Amino acid sequence: MAAPEPLPKYIYKILPSPPQDPLPQEFPLSQLDANDGFVHLSTATQVPNTADLFFTDATQLWLVKLELAKLADPLKWESGFPHLYGNFGAADVQGLEKFERKEGQKWSESMQTSTWLE
Repeated sequence: MAAPEPLPKYIYKILPSPPQDPLPQEFPLSQLDANDGFVHLSTATQVPNTADLFFTDATQLWLVKLELAKLADPLKWESGFPHLYGNFGAADVQGLEKFERKEGQKWSESMQTSTWLE
């Protein structure tokens, strides 16, 4: 799948634990990102389903909002998902939000009313 048309303004990194405070100059790569050679990202519409698939045990997630047009490192759309070949840091972060879900609730249910995901 190619890049969506139109391109989204923001893309998101899902974190299963809170980021460092203050935000680091360069975010540490997850084991998956390091193994795959790119940072796994999602669009706003992909975040809830991605969370449902890969973060089923988590009851809290932190989403890092990145402005697509301002990322310096190369980004490729592969299988319909944005993959950043490089990294991002505090200067790239447009927002950070904590999400919580109740036991038995899916992330897609918890996030459906969010106006922060855009």
